[in-house]
Amino acid sequence: MAEPIAALRGVTVDLTGRTPLGPLDLTVARCEILALVGASGAGKSTALRLLAGLQSPGAGLVSRAVGPGRTGFVFQSPTLLPWADALANVALPLELAGRPRAEARGRAAAALGAVGLGDRLDARPSELSGGMAMRVALARALVTAPDLLLLDEPFAALDSVTRRGLIEDLHALWAAADPRPAVVFVTHDVEEAVYLAGRVVVLEAATGRPVVDLPTPGVLPRPARWRADPACRQAVETVAEALEAAMGLSVGAPA
Repeated sequence: MAEPIAALRGVTVDLTGRTPLGPLDLTVARCEILALVGASGAGKSTALRLLAGLQSPGAGLVSRAVGPGRTGFVFQSPTLLPWADALANVALPLELAGRPRAEARGRAAAALGAVGLGDRLDARPSELSGGMAMRVALARALVTAPDLLLLDEPFAALDSVTRRGLIEDLHALWAAADPRPAVVFVTHDVEEAVYLAGRVVVLEAATGRPVVDLPTPGVLPRPARWRADPACRQAVETVAEALEAAMGLSVGAPA
């Protein structure tokens, strides 16, 4: 078996005022898209920070086979510099890494073109819609050609049409990359998880432990109208039932 791009092995995390999370065991394969679902407080964002190397565990091992500067992270809000235009925001990681300004700006322009914003290079965040701002954040995460791309509910605040469009864009960008990055995507939306990812991991509400690990049917990117496919609908129901169990709910009971 090939070495995973990142893994948590027996990891625990101490939290103020509540039971520690863990132990967590999670492996992220190279080039895969993995979705994490779970209740609020189940540790989804904590798992991303551990995988990114931004947080140290209380116990256990975090392993990362990721090149320097080759982890992309997209947060729940775009976190763009308000005084800088889209081009400067996307070029920032490359300039901070010491790349020449002309090279950084050229790669940033290409990344913005790839997410459909080639005509908004000079737009500042206040001039962008929520969906456009998130596209800029996605371009910034992809401009370094990451080995590992981590997304923490980046589309949660967007309307359903914009969300669907961004998921299709993410699939297309992932499929076109050579090599493809491994993607870990946190979401509360079960259908979004099944559609986006080749594998869905459900975290237990109380401990954050992965309790269900389900491959999704079909191929990525998804074919047209795949959401209506019976295999998709069955996978959504299976993950929804697993999430209800992980939250301690009976199927059909009020949340």
